[in-house]
Amino acid sequence: MRRRTRIAAVTAALLITAGAADSATASGQGPRQQHRHEAAALTGTAKLYRSAGDDITFSFDAHLAAGDTKNPGAATGTFRFSHYLHGKGAWARAKVDCLVTGGEVAVVSGVITDSDLPGAKGRRVGVTVQDLGRHDRLGYSWAATKDLGPRNLPKCVSSAPFEKVRQGTGDFHVVPWRPAL
Repeated sequence: MRRRTRIAAVTAALLITAGAADSATASGQGPRQQHRHEAAALTGTAKLYRSAGDDITFSFDAHLAAGDTKNPGAATGTFRFSHYLHGKGAWARAKVDCLVTGGEVAVVSGVITDSDLPGAKGRRVGVTVQDLGRHDRLGYSWAATKDLGPRNLPKCVSSAPFEKVRQGTGDFHVVPWRPAL
């Protein structure tokens, strides 16, 4: 039982790690500017709101090149997340393997490449972001599970964006995907 609690805490922590916004800024591309060669993008960092004071952070730097408009599985980039409470928790970094956006909503998935959560490396996880300006929302594929969810999670699968970001931290930016249908 104790291990499952730790896994749940670590999973939440993995979704919080920063880094995506820094790389967008370093490249000269602000979080609200779309690069003309992108079919879709999800960038930014925010902390989730939890009344118990959990420190949960998610950061994204995910991009789909204009030349890959018909193939969301060709998306590139990384995302990080972390979850800590009273000094305990975990973090993870994932390599993006799919990105689908529509309007203000993005679903990104990736395979965890680095983490301090035992058993997390190699697992695919998905995250959904709703870009509402300073009131963004977020959901994750393991929302209804006791750990990171199924080992065979398909690409671009996640839950509805049910979590609220902490006031003043919402800076996710979704670039809408507009494939020719």
